[in-house]
Amino acid sequence: MFSFLKKSQAGNDSSNWLARLTGSLARTGGQLSALLVPGGRIDEDLYEELETILITSDVGMDATRLLLADVRRAVKEQRLTEAGQLKEALAHALLKLLQPLAQPLDVGTHAPFVVMLCGVNGAGKTTSIGKLAKHFQQQGKSVLLAAGDTFRAAAREQLTEWGRRNDVTVIAQQSGDAAAVIFDAVQAAQARHIDVVLADTAGRLTTQAHLMEEIRKVKRVIAKALPDAPHEVLLVLDANTGQNALTQVKAFDDALQVTGLVLTKLDGTAKGGVIAAIAKAHPIPVRFIGVGEGLDDLRPFVAEEFVAALLGDER
Repeated sequence: MFSFLKKSQAGNDSSNWLARLTGSLARTGGQLSALLVPGGRIDEDLYEELETILITSDVGMDATRLLLADVRRAVKEQRLTEAGQLKEALAHALLKLLQPLAQPLDVGTHAPFVVMLCGVNGAGKTTSIGKLAKHFQQQGKSVLLAAGDTFRAAAREQLTEWGRRNDVTVIAQQSGDAAAVIFDAVQAAQARHIDVVLADTAGRLTTQAHLMEEIRKVKRVIAKALPDAPHEVLLVLDANTGQNALTQVKAFDDALQVTGLVLTKLDGTAKGGVIAAIAKAHPIPVRFIGVGEGLDDLRPFVAEEFVAALLGDER
């Protein structure tokens, strides 16, 4: 067991969560565990294989170089001699890189606290809203949902169903402007003394300039409904998109000043390393990660747990 993990597991159900997360990242964890075995030699061939695994796991060139430099430094300073010891050194290098991203979302600073979600088509925004509603309700917060994806009738229906399952109100229109729907939702939240507003928006490609401009308008209209809002702009990323996630982070951050990330679909096929790439190239707090379709399958990002799972250690 990694030394840093003992504290994070105490007194809650994180052991079970860690097992699920480890299973979701088994593709990368299995490769690293097979390479970094006790008794194996530390040599240039090992470093080369490790570099290959990290790059093909979506860690990216820059972050891989940084991690390998840290690992080599640890080997020299601690006089490590076998590959099994390298796993702990890599774990601490990853933790140092990812720890700054682990910043839980505090929705208690404003009332209502307005969260605007954005992302490309199919990233999982609407599903994430349903899970976030459950998460905040478990914190004792009242929640209201805004069906701001006015392009797809299915999105409104999906959000309405999430609202029914969570027993929360959904503000929606059969047609109309996304900004107007969210404006109405913010006003309704103020009138009803709701704690948290979760505002859905339509998926859009980062190359669609007119749609990126439209989402800027949505953000401006929210600020007219409530000064300083939105208080959080969450970008939802599909973990399976790999290095393309970096492009999405940059484009949406340029347009909206993204304040947090949600990484979805860590379902066994995702490699998981893209978080390290983001941490190196465009560090924005990772608020939540998701491993499945259930209401409880979205959890706050804990760097220690993620690193342990990525390296295939769930003990």
